[in-house]
Amino acid sequence: MSYEFRDYPDREMLAIDLANVIAGELRAALGHEERVALAVAGGTSPGPVFDALCAADLDWSRVDVLLTDERWVPETSERSNTRLLRERLLVDRAAAARLLPLHADAEAPEGRLDELAAAIAPVLPLAVVLLGMGADRHTASIFPGADKLDEALAPDAPILLPMRAPGAPEPRITLSAQVLDGAMAKHILIYGAEKRAVLEGARGLPVRDAPINAVLEDAVVHWAE
Repeated sequence: MSYEFRDYPDREMLAIDLANVIAGELRAALGHEERVALAVAGGTSPGPVFDALCAADLDWSRVDVLLTDERWVPETSERSNTRLLRERLLVDRAAAARLLPLHADAEAPEGRLDELAAAIAPVLPLAVVLLGMGADRHTASIFPGADKLDEALAPDAPILLPMRAPGAPEPRITLSAQVLDGAMAKHILIYGAEKRAVLEGARGLPVRDAPINAVLEDAVVHWAE
C-alpha cells in the first residue's frame, strides 16, 4: 500500500498548507468540469483547515460540499457535523457553495437513504475528499465491529449506508469505502504521536480490522504533533 506522508512542524502550518492544496485541486477540477464535489470529515480536527479554505479564491458556486459521514441528529444538536460545516466552512467566499445534506427529518436514516443518495450520485466521483482517522483505525463512520461494516467495504457498496457501532450513541450515515476511495484526490488529516503510531500499525492489517486501509492507496496523509 502506497501513500504520501507529509510531516508539518505545527498544526497551523498544516492547516494553511492543506487548505491551499485542496483549493488548488478544486480549481484544477473546475477547469474541466462544470461542477465538482468536495467531501470532508466532521469533528474538531478539520476546523482550522475550514477556517483557511473558506476564503480561497475559486468559483465556489460550482462546488458541492458534503460530509463524509454524519451523526443522525438534527442540525440544532451540538453533535451535528453539518452545523460545524455551516459555521466554519460555508462562510466567507465558500458561502456560495451548495451543501448536499447527509441528514433528513426522520427518526432513523434507513427511510431517507435513497433520497439523500440521489442528490449525491450526479456529482460523483468526488473531486477531493478530506478524511480523518480514529484511534480504532476507523474512517468516516466505517468502524471496526459496526453492523454494516462488510457492506460499507464491498466493491459494489451503495453510495450511503446507515451505520451503528459499539460506543456510538446515535446511528450514523456514511459514504461507502468505494465512494471515498474513488475520489480524484484523497487527503487524510491526523494529529499527534498516537495517531501516527496507529496509522503505521495499520499496515498489513485486514481492512475489516483497519478500515482506513480501504482509502489509503495513493492518498496524502497530513500529520503534525
